[in-house]
Parts: sequence; structure tokens; C-alpha cells
Amino acid sequence: MENFLISLSLSLILGLLLSRIAKKIGLPAVTAYIIAGVILGPFVLGKMNFGGIGYHDSNYIENFAILSKTALGFIAFMIGNEFRLKDLEKMGRGAITVGIFQAVFTTLLVDLVLIGVSLAFPNLLSLPSAITLGAIAAATAPAATLMVVKQYKAHGPLTKLLLMVVALDDAVGLMLFSVSFGIAQALESGNISTISIVAEPLIEMGMSIAIGVLSGLFLNYLERFFHSRSKRLSLVVAFVMLVVGISLSTFSIGDVHIRSSLLLTCMIAGCTFCNVCNASEEIMDRLDRWTGPILVLFFVISGAELDFSVLKDPLVLALGLCYIATRSTGKIYGAYLSSRLERMDVKTQKHLGITLLPQAGVALGMANSSLILEQGKIICNIVLFSVFVYEIAGPYMTKNALIKAGEIDTEARKSSRVENKA
Repeated sequence: MENFLISLSLSLILGLLLSRIAKKIGLPAVTAYIIAGVILGPFVLGKMNFGGIGYHDSNYIENFAILSKTALGFIAFMIGNEFRLKDLEKMGRGAITVGIFQAVFTTLLVDLVLIGVSLAFPNLLSLPSAITLGAIAAATAPAATLMVVKQYKAHGPLTKLLLMVVALDDAVGLMLFSVSFGIAQALESGNISTISIVAEPLIEMGMSIAIGVLSGLFLNYLERFFHSRSKRLSLVVAFVMLVVGISLSTFSIGDVHIRSSLLLTCMIAGCTFCNVCNASEEIMDRLDRWTGPILVLFFVISGAELDFSVLKDPLVLALGLCYIATRSTGKIYGAYLSSRLERMDVKTQKHLGITLLPQAGVALGMANSSLILEQGKIICNIVLFSVFVYEIAGPYMTKNALIKAGEIDTEARKSSRVENKA
């Protein structure tokens, strides 16, 4: 038990120290946290097997999985704060259009290219694997995006749209993956299952929305009984953890698997609560401060999970580079075309796609689900390689895109120790 506490404390300390170095060279703090995880992970300090120092292997890292899932729950809940009715009235249709169009466009483009690779080199990549990777390409990393926005206090139409699209993106991505993965399983087994292709994705989305709405309404009801800021904050923290726990529960009725999406459920809960609770803005501001250390740990653990052994396989490197290039093209041009279709400003059209490149936890979860396929291990390794690239480069590219769009004030106060000047 003491080793877990030592690992967590070292993760926070090293992550924070490296963030100071990252700031000096213009990198986002997110990148520093991920690098801290790499240093503490199984390929650097963890490999030396010092007692309580570092993450020794994947099994040890798995012990911290619940912390990562809880952090994702808080991230999704806070993103729900961006879906206030007053904002949806202004750009709701645009966000929905962009969120759906760029995700579908990316999936179709990656499918097209990888299916071509599969037909040309069937021994390298199977057709089910190509279809599965296409669906995984739609997912983004809301955590990295949110952290960059928070660190640099980005604000403006692009930032507002970005947070909405990132939230919608994962909901659309989960639907696309459920359908594509069902088709991939059918191609591999020869049996087409309507349940896995149609019923289960709809049930998952319906369950997520229902649980999220009910949780948000019930939280709002209970919040009225408390007047202390600390007690209201404690209540919200407890509810987010409760929703995460419910979202992780799975059961079956016959051949149908009943489950809900952690990200979508927590996002809907946050959205519902923020639209019905009069004190939600003050509560969400306090929650944002409280979750700081949890988010640092989330990224450090994500860095420790990066598997450098995949870099030894030339096949994974080749297919991974193809996947990264095609996915990046799909995100950039999908966002450009859809935002232009909605007649958004030129800066949004030009820079939105870059901010949608980060990819991490959701994609890895999808990849792990594909292990039951014949080439499931190859799919996982390709996604691991892409996550390695996107996690390191993605936050920096997001920061630069927001600076170019004029939504990060580079002259703003850099330290709370320095008096803010008008």
C-alpha cells in the first residue's frame, strides 16, 4: 500500500517540476506530465525496480486504472458545463454539424486508405482490422484539449466550439466503433449479428443519456439541502464518482450486452446539472480547482502506459504512420469543410482541425476491445504508436492553433505570485 502512495506522490512532484521546464521552452504542461510518466514508467525508472519508485510493469500500472477512469469522469462532467442552453442557441447546430461530419469523414477516409492497404497486402492487414481502425480514428482526447484550454485560459468562438465538438466527437466515435466493430466481427466469423451492429450501440447511447439526465437532476435536487460551499463541492465529487461507477457496470440480457459510456454519461450529467442548477457556475469553478492534482496524475499514468516496445516492429511503424497521416488529414479537412459549410469565421475553419488531433484513452479502450479479433494485437500496437505520437505532439499543436486564432493571450499574467497589470 505504501508503494502506491509513493508512486502517486512522485508522479505529482515530478510532473509539476517538469512543467516548469516545459514552460521555459514553450511546451504545454500536459506534455510535461506525459514525459514524467515515461520517466517513471516501465522503460526508465520502473525498469530499475527500486522499491516504490516508478511503475514497474503493465500489471502494476493497471492498479491505477480506476484513478484514470475517475479522472476521465471528472473531465467529461466539466465538459458538460460547455453545453449551456445560452451557448447552444448560438452555435448548437454548428457544433453538432462539425462534430458529426468530421468524425464520419475521418472514419471513411481511414477506412478507404486502410482497406486499400488490406486488399493490396492481405497478409499485413486484414479487412476487419482496417474497418476497426477506421472507427477508432474518429475518437479524440478531451482531457488533453481541456488541459491546454485551462492552462492558457483560452477563450473565443474557436475554443467554445472546440470543447463542444470534442465532447460530441467521442459520442459519435463510440457509435461508429460499435457499428464498425460489429461488422468486423461479422466478416471474421461469417455471422452477421443485428444485435451487435444496431441494437447494442443504440442501447449504450440510450442508457448513457438516461443515466446522465437522471443523475444531473437528482444532484440538483440534493444540492438544495446544502448551503456550505465545501459540502456542495463534496456532494458533486461524490456524484461524479457514483456516475463513473455506474458507467463501468456491465450486464447481459440474453445475447445483448447492456452498458453505458463513461464519457457520454458523465458529460450528460454535467450538462443537465449546469442547465438546471442556479449555483452551477460557482460549483463548477470550485470543482475545476479541486480536480487539478487528479488530472496531473491522469496524464502521468497515461505517459507510464505508453509501450515503447511497439517501436521495434517495422510493420507497426509503417501501418502506424499510414494511420496517423490519414487520420490527421481526415480531422483537418473534415473540420475545415464542415465549419465552412456552417459559414464560420476563417480562423475557425483554418485551425479547428489541428486542435482535434490529440488521441488517447478512448482510442485505447476501443483498441483493447478489438483484442478478440485475429489481428487484435496489431490493432492495439498501431493505436499505441499513434497515441504516443499524438500525446507528445498534440497538446503543443493545439496550443499553437489557439494562439494563431488569437484565443490565447500571450501577454496575460504568467504567475499568481505576480500582480496582474491592466
